[in-house]
Amino acid sequence: MANEPLRLESGAGIARLTLNRPEIHNAFDDDLVRRMTEQLRAVEADPTVRAVVLASTGKSFSAGADLNWMKRMAGYSQDENRADAQALAEMLRTLNRLAKPTVALVQGAAFGGGVGLVACCDMVVAATPARFALTEVRLGILPAVISPYVVAAIGERAARRYLLTAERFDAVEAHRLGLVHAVVEPDALEATGAALLDALGKAGPLALGETKDLIFRVSRGPVDAEMIADTAERITRIRASDEGREGIGAFLDKRPPAWLAGDD
Repeated sequence: MANEPLRLESGAGIARLTLNRPEIHNAFDDDLVRRMTEQLRAVEADPTVRAVVLASTGKSFSAGADLNWMKRMAGYSQDENRADAQALAEMLRTLNRLAKPTVALVQGAAFGGGVGLVACCDMVVAATPARFALTEVRLGILPAVISPYVVAAIGERAARRYLLTAERFDAVEAHRLGLVHAVVEPDALEATGAALLDALGKAGPLALGETKDLIFRVSRGPVDAEMIADTAERITRIRASDEGREGIGAFLDKRPPAWLAGDD
């Protein structure tokens, strides 16, 4: 397991996915993309998993695409390139829409596709040495499949600077842009992530997934009759669920809800 390019560890309701190619700055290739997609789908289907952590070993979070993979791409046909890009797009979509909260712990540099991974996670904690860059234009290519998530995270205005200039920016600037939620010293990275996971652990598991889906719905499109009806239907459904009834009942009875049974 120590030599696996992607490690999965689970326990206490948390699944931790760790990019483990420190010798090449955790760059990813088609094999790692496939593994990541499979592992994400597995943890999503696992009812014992409440939240997911994405982390990396070594000095870098992820340098994006592996150079050897890029060399192979250069010889691909158009159809092969399309299939390759679609596989990466599906991995990012799976991470972004995972029905469980995701927390990224960024200890070092995240470039290109590495920024895409960060942007797909719900919560991001970055250590002060972390650096970010969207470098694709310097290679004569586009940050295409990561762009929906990066632009959603930092906004169109900032994207028109950083996607076009490929400038590097530090963790403080990433925080200002909205790409990361907290910047901490390296020795506080794990503890800060643990505090977020502790807060998530107090929420109803079904409510977490439903709320994440709600955010996607209301952040896109006008507040019209259709959206109003949709939000009313969502709260109607969750109130009538076993979890909703238990949560409200526990609050009224001044006792912990069933999903916290056994917690200290």
